[in-house]
Amino acid sequence: MRPDRHRAWSRVRPYAALALDLGSARTRVWASGRRLILDVPTVTFPGPGATYPIQRGTIVDTPGTARMLDRLLGHRLPRLGRPLLILTTPVLGGVAYRAQARTVVEVLRPRSVLTVPTARAVAIGAGADPTPPLLVVDLGAHLTEVTLLADGAVTDARQTALGTSDLDHRTPPSRITDAVVAMVTAMLEQDHTSATFEALRRGALLAGGGALRPDITYRLADRLRAPVQPVPAPHTAAVRGAAKLLRAAWAHPSADCP
Repeated sequence: MRPDRHRAWSRVRPYAALALDLGSARTRVWASGRRLILDVPTVTFPGPGATYPIQRGTIVDTPGTARMLDRLLGHRLPRLGRPLLILTTPVLGGVAYRAQARTVVEVLRPRSVLTVPTARAVAIGAGADPTPPLLVVDLGAHLTEVTLLADGAVTDARQTALGTSDLDHRTPPSRITDAVVAMVTAMLEQDHTSATFEALRRGALLAGGGALRPDITYRLADRLRAPVQPVPAPHTAAVRGAAKLLRAAWAHPSADCP
């Protein structure tokens, strides 16, 4: 991100709504007063060096993550109001992750906190039809998730602690595609309906930074023998989808945001 984008934050009015995507490598924010996305490394600085408070989709340092959000956003919160906030969460993060995440965002004094599974946010951000079965593959820096959605709800999900940041001369891109194929195969074998097959035939949506890598996407289409479609701006699809949900919630009379 360009340095001038950081300076621009001080020239806009305080915002009353925030969409957050807390990734292991990057934190992305949509703010109602700015209507653009802040995209920065997920790091905090308790001492002389940077540390990483979220690892492999798990919040390992709750106070550190809260400090990071306060440093990034605290000075831009409305003093007399409290923001409405929506937070993307790993599909398999479960209750424990959501509870930790809610603790983290308390530093922003939210009026209300909503959560949405990352895969659902990706589908919304891509403008995909949520009614028929849909396969979403999120190729992140430290985590890869495969999720089956039906009518917009999660019906199956798998993940592996492997991402694009792990790739080097000893770990080729085929490791990620092999892992995705194995997860999809397991979903097909354990699905007693036709939903996974229908979703695969329809084509998988690819999100995350890995969706920008042809060496992954082409091999994945070949191995799955199905179409794969990187979503527009795949690295920010989740936060953009969360922002769409947030705008709808913010417009609802019950939100009563300043």
